Amino acid sequence: MRVLRLIAIPAVLAALLILPATNRTVHSVVQEQDLAADQANVASVDDATFKTGDVDLEGVPEDDTTTYSFSSKEDATDAATDAQEAETAKLSCAQPPIQQAKNNGFDDFTNDLIEQGKPPEDCADPVPGTFLMDEAIFGEVDEIADGLGPVYNAQACRECHQNPVTGAISQITELRAGHTTNNTFFDAPGGSLINNRGIPTPNYNDPHKSAKVQERVPPLLTAAIISGPALTNDEPTRTFRTSLNTLGDGFVEAIPNGTLVAMANHQNAVTGGQVKGLVIKVPVLEAGNRKRIGRFGWKNQHASLLSFSGDAYLNEIGITNFLVRKENTSLGRFVGFGTIFDTVPDDTPCDANPSILCGEDTAQDVEVFAEFMRATQAPPQDRDIQNDARFSAAVNEGRALFESMNGQYSCSVCHVPSIRTGNRCQPINGGAFNIPLALARKIIHPFGDFLLHDIGTGDFIVQNGGPATRTRVRTAPLWGVRTRTNLMHDGETFTFNDAILRHSGEALQVRLRYQALTAAQKASLITFLESL
Repeated sequence: MRVLRLIAIPAVLAALLILPATNRTVHSVVQEQDLAADQANVASVDDATFKTGDVDLEGVPEDDTTTYSFSSKEDATDAATDAQEAETAKLSCAQPPIQQAKNNGFDDFTNDLIEQGKPPEDCADPVPGTFLMDEAIFGEVDEIADGLGPVYNAQACRECHQNPVTGAISQITELRAGHTTNNTFFDAPGGSLINNRGIPTPNYNDPHKSAKVQERVPPLLTAAIISGPALTNDEPTRTFRTSLNTLGDGFVEAIPNGTLVAMANHQNAVTGGQVKGLVIKVPVLEAGNRKRIGRFGWKNQHASLLSFSGDAYLNEIGITNFLVRKENTSLGRFVGFGTIFDTVPDDTPCDANPSILCGEDTAQDVEVFAEFMRATQAPPQDRDIQNDARFSAAVNEGRALFESMNGQYSCSVCHVPSIRTGNRCQPINGGAFNIPLALARKIIHPFGDFLLHDIGTGDFIVQNGGPATRTRVRTAPLWGVRTRTNLMHDGETFTFNDAILRHSGEALQVRLRYQALTAAQKASLITFLESL
């Protein structure tokens, strides 16, 4: 983060034209809200389950079957319904043809949302507005003087999203903890996120530094060294969570609410009630907390990439920003500005707009993070493996088994192979963003449904989705899964076979079908996964 970033006028104009989310009126709504803790990381007792009429469906009806496909064939047909065409006619701009989303490779290339640009010169601050400049800002290292911490997990977005390129996955995990009483989850003091790092802190009686803000899973018998009583209670509900891929997330953000609702309904129909993704509605921070269907994070705790960026900048790096200006505690003990542990104020105006309070992120880097993620291409499949004569037969057999085993539904009912994004100019994110041309009417192949399911591996943590989410986690999208060595939400599984065998609950019948396959068939399915 830079204290002041000079932005050329052409770059500003280009960014405003390309990124409709940059809406200062919308942002001012956020400033009027009470500075509560980040609600996406507080266990909610309120049920956030979607009910008809709760949110705008964004142009796709709840009974749609055309904007997604459970078929693993990439040439699956895609036709619009009369109802969708009627919704499209209401929009003011011409619609592009339905096309495959760009997924050329792990190449650090834009999806055409913004220009590719050039990387910053040595020793020069990157100027946002092009893909390579935004990528550089996504990778910038924050220091204590920038507002890092006091508790944090990483010093840059790139630390958790970098394999094999910036924006992708990593094997870095975060730790969450709390306790459960009568099937109700309660956060550990200060929230379920237990930060792995803390900045060096002053000693009280000598000029040296210590590590007083460091968090750990309670008990913490010496908590009073900062403030308050000893933390004597155990927090035995614990889990790791792996870092998620952000490549292609601009397309995911552009999936209409109605498509996600329709997928869950269709799952229920084709599986005879065995499988149905839980759809939850969550606040969009930049839209005055208007609700949208969640899709980002292991608990679907966010629905927009800007909200996700604001959340992550605070919770993973410790930088307050215009969306979330209340500093994290250290296990419930205040360590923010005004204490000896944090010297960077959280009420500093934004560099570009002094009427908005930006906290420690005065350059509004959270906007750039969102723009970068929106501009990334989708993770590519390995066409060399898929087209190699040594593997192609097994890949094709595995692809077929992924769609159907023994003539019945299979993996693809949750790991949905194909989804289409919404129409150009369609308002999403509570009206804070309109789908731009580069993200509109694109077919992506995420091999995921972005819904919550109980497959027997739930982490038993509750965030803003309410009690119904306790045993559920988001389906892991399998695009790019060949780059991940630690599998499942907790990273505790290390082979594709073992990952499949961990599936139970809603996925029990598919797992049993897999176990009934021959060794050769299992190998074919895994070969297919190795190409994703």
